Amino acid sequence: MAESSVTIWHNPRCSKSRETLALLESMGLTPTVRLYLEDAPSEAELEAVLAMLGIEPRALMRTKEDEYKAQGLAEVTGGKALVKAMAATPKLIERPIVFHDGKAAIGRPPEAVKSIL
Repeated sequence: MAESSVTIWHNPRCSKSRETLALLESMGLTPTVRLYLEDAPSEAELEAVLAMLGIEPRALMRTKEDEYKAQGLAEVTGGKALVKAMAATPKLIERPIVFHDGKAAIGRPPEAVKSIL
């Protein structure tokens, strides 16, 4: 497997994200690490991730974040508006997300990413 073929959207402050990165490294992989809080994904990237995961936008959101409540996102029904909110406030995106070969998996639990490797 090519080293650069695996990418992780990572938040070093998140224990699940750190555990997922450590799992990938223990498998002999050196993933490309994207610090998505600093390098926020675009709306188009988020749409692509949702398609890869086969989920609706709210399923990719951290609904317990203060920003979620502050922005009144629980009342928002349109998927496009939720994607726009995640692009504007990347802290709302569930983490970590691992990508490989056109597939994606959320590392909750970290072992869930093994299904795409």
